[in-house]
Amino acid sequence: MMPDTLDHTSAELHAPAVAPSRAVATRPGSITLARHGEPALSRKCLLTSDQYRDWWAKYELGGLLAGQTPPRGLLETAQGAGVIFASTRQRAQETAAAISAGREITSDVLFIEAPLPPPHFPSWFKLPPKYWGAVARFWWHAFDHHDGQETRAQAEARAERAAQKLITRAEAGEDVLVLAHGYFNHMVGGRLKADGWKLVHNQGFKYWSQRRYERV
Repeated sequence: MMPDTLDHTSAELHAPAVAPSRAVATRPGSITLARHGEPALSRKCLLTSDQYRDWWAKYELGGLLAGQTPPRGLLETAQGAGVIFASTRQRAQETAAAISAGREITSDVLFIEAPLPPPHFPSWFKLPPKYWGAVARFWWHAFDHHDGQETRAQAEARAERAAQKLITRAEAGEDVLVLAHGYFNHMVGGRLKADGWKLVHNQGFKYWSQRRYERV
């Protein structure tokens, strides 16, 4: 009797081809950069440049003004986020606690604010903290005035690392929320846009505000 090898071969040649398995592409999540709530430390004062330096040091350590209610939109963003990052500063930590409903928060020093050392002005020259912040940021950005703290180049490199960390999580399909600070969020947003992410929802830089980015 002839072996049935030919029958098997014929069956295999005429069997329907099986398509190779392919990984299903994951749709990138969004990245939302949110600013913390209003801090407790009052801005209603006039300060010299040296006094502002002390004021900023207290601001960096302080928490939120009591009695604030997080906006509904930010609560909804937190509810839908796959991961929530927060700066290690107290004002960001308290903001995270206020909106997270007990969920796990990933705290990371990578998201702290860029420094605001003011230039040295005469003691007779006084400004409110809001305007000292603008002056200090201009001197830091334009003249790299850092008083031995983080330089502009170092902060830009940190913003790039932060952006890449967020992109990695978002490209895995998670919606990402970051609770941090106005200017550093701006820097991270710039890196996101440079990497092909589009600002699709913009509430500016006020307290509790959100800026959401999606992959173009």
